[in-house]
Amino acid sequence: MGCGRTDTGVHAHNFYAHFDLETNLDVEKTAVLVDELNRFLPKDIVIYKIWEVPNEAHARFDATERTYQYQIHHQKKVFGNELSYFVYTKPDLDSMNEAAAILLDYSDFTSFSKLHSQTKTNLCVIKSAFWTERDEQLVFEITADRFLRNMVRAIVGSLLEVGQRRRSIENFKQLIEVRDRKAAGFSVPAHALFLNEIRYPEVIFKKY
Repeated sequence: MGCGRTDTGVHAHNFYAHFDLETNLDVEKTAVLVDELNRFLPKDIVIYKIWEVPNEAHARFDATERTYQYQIHHQKKVFGNELSYFVYTKPDLDSMNEAAAILLDYSDFTSFSKLHSQTKTNLCVIKSAFWTERDEQLVFEITADRFLRNMVRAIVGSLLEVGQRRRSIENFKQLIEVRDRKAAGFSVPAHALFLNEIRYPEVIFKKY
């Protein structure tokens, strides 16, 4: 059971999964098991560690926070295009950060949710959302207790419209309040989005 589901094409620097065994796990042989599994897995998937957790631990439902990063570059380059989204002109970082800070004032993100999804609620607690610049690359990082389908990509698309002067700060605020996906901006491509970190209660990482 994986820690979550996301759009096709999204990457993960950090991803957890749990599995059940009817027999005890030989902790001393987990390193060997990791090596053997990595021999069979495709080149774009790697396992780093296996450890024992309490029987009731759940990779998806026990997660308390998730952090995503979205990468944008504004200078044409030959390498790395499959991991970053190219925009032709550099958007205004300050205005995008001003708009991103507004996200923390709200909890209903229907405007950024994929339509006709199976989620029971569109309420999320966003704990941080900001842009940084690294070597001609803009990186958006957002942390929340949960995310809706397509949520991060829709947020980034709307923030880019702010940075490109096609949407005002006030209009960004209004699109959240209207709770209508049609009011938000376009969804940026999935290939530049990374699941960067997942946090769990400390007890899961202690020896059981």
